[in-house]
This record gives sequence, structure tokens and C-alpha cells, in this order.
Amino acid sequence: MSAAAIPGLPPAAPILVVAGPTASGKSALGIALAERFNGTVINADSMQVYRDLRILTARPTAEEEGRVPHRLYGVLDGAVHGTAALWRQLALAALAETVAEGRLPILLGGTGMYLRGLFEGLADIPPIPAAVRDEARAKLAQLGPEGLHLALSAIDPETAARLMPGDSQRLVRAYEVVLGTGRGLAAWQADSPSPPLPNPVFRLLLRPPRAALYARIDRRFEAMMAAGALDEARAVIARGDLPADAPMRKAHGLPELVQYLNGEIGRDEAVRRGQLNTRHYAKRQTTWFRHQFAADLVVENDLSGQENFNPEAEIFPFIVRYLLTAP
Repeated sequence: MSAAAIPGLPPAAPILVVAGPTASGKSALGIALAERFNGTVINADSMQVYRDLRILTARPTAEEEGRVPHRLYGVLDGAVHGTAALWRQLALAALAETVAEGRLPILLGGTGMYLRGLFEGLADIPPIPAAVRDEARAKLAQLGPEGLHLALSAIDPETAARLMPGDSQRLVRAYEVVLGTGRGLAAWQADSPSPPLPNPVFRLLLRPPRAALYARIDRRFEAMMAAGALDEARAVIARGDLPADAPMRKAHGLPELVQYLNGEIGRDEAVRRGQLNTRHYAKRQTTWFRHQFAADLVVENDLSGQENFNPEAEIFPFIVRYLLTAP
């Protein structure tokens, strides 16, 4: 499907995207860009949309949010089942509002599938009945991720071929779609995407050295612990209305801290596992962006070492040229 204008969003309005793995320095750079180019930072991270976990999801601080306008941070309750479709709807509204205010939209985040869905469109899949969703989750509990992958292969081999056997969340989604609609997810995606955005987009990708990124992840996790991450985990445990499959429960570091608070592992082990799982996630993000994200500019510096990198000299000129040449 060709790109089509979105109501309220002028098709000629330029959009900046700052993407990259967790802890790569997106937030600081996004704020610097917003200050320089009269921009508004719009969240494109699937976990930072939840208000429950400001610390554990590394949302911008109140001071940072006060420097430039921020949108879509902490806008959903943890009980809400956030999806790419829901985020796309919120993002389109945020983009239109930002442009109407005369500001430059700066999408900031590491959830590649959200960005792809925004710019390339999403399948118009009908709502799945709750009973079907429950059946899909029960199938996962019964068979495990690999067993569910085999079951999906039997009824929707095209979609199953695109998914990893261990990707339980997407496997459940694919399984519930084919059960609830009679069509596979891949068929829906190929047949009826929502319209892609026609707007000119400048895509900036942060890809810092792996060793520097991993060290930053470890330091940040320790800082989260000092800032009250355990209190956030306690609050999640105390909630009685949070579904077992709520996406927020998968926030990196949260499962490990819950294990610690439940007496299943020690504090040091919880921190070690949280750091390790976050590093693994950053590696998957880096791989995805390397192969699935057509960046206009790739920054491979460690942005935490500002003495080795000057964004005003090495990034801002590219943005200026893009804004001057955007139709």
C-alpha cells in the first residue's frame, strides 16, 4: 500500500528518529536535539509508556522532562495490554499535535517493531475475543514456547517461519490471531496494512561499542537499585489487578527483582541476572537495527564519553542539511 496522508499530520512535516539499544544515550541526545531544533521528544519505547516503572524503564527524569516537551512517557497503566497498534495510534496523535505547535517531532526509542509499524503500516486485524486470547495463553503454558511454535507451524506455517521458537509473546499473538480470525498473522500483514507515513524522515542510529554499552548497562542497573527500583518492584507485587500476561511484567530487571523480593534468589544474584538479561536484550536490539533499520546516520561513539564526541559538530550539521532539504 502506498503512503497516504494522516489526518492532522501534514505530509511534508519532517520527522527525526533517534534509535538504538537500551543505554546507548538516546535520551540525552534527544534532549540536546530538541533544545537545538525546537523539538518535542516522543517516546518510542514499549516499556517507557507505563507509568508504574519510571526507574526500571529508565524514563527521563522530571528535570529532563522540564527542559523540553516530552510525550507518551508514562501514559499507560501497567494493567493495559500495550501493543504496536495502540502505540501507533498514540504516536500519530502526538506527531500531529507536535507539528501543530510548530515544533519538530523527535521519536526516541529502541522498540524497532513500533517504529516499523508507524512508518510502514500495521495490519488491520480485528479484535481477538478474550476467550481466544486465554486459549492461546493456556496453550503456551501447556506446551511451552517451542511446543507452541510447533503447534503454530501446523496451522500457520508462514508466520511460524518468521518467529523464533523462544519468542513466547509473539508466538501467543500469532496463535491467537489465526485462531480468532481464521487467517495467519503473516497473511494479515501482507494484505491489509494501515497506511505508511508519507512524511520525510531522518533516521539516526546509535551503535556504541559493545564493551562500552555493556559497562553502561551494568552501571545503570546499580544506579537504578540505588534510586528505588526495589520499591517499584514491590508496588508491582502489591497490585492485585495486574494480569499475569501484562507486557509491563517483562520490563528488564523486574522479574529478577520480583524473584529476590519473593525470597527465591539473593540480591546480588538478582542484580547480576538483571544486568545480564539487559545486556542480552541490547544485543538483540543492536542486531535488529543493524539489519532492519535503514539509518541515514550511524553514530558508533560512546556518548557517555563526551570528551570523545561533540554532537554539535558531528550530528547537528546533518540535521540542519536534512531540514533545509526536506520537501
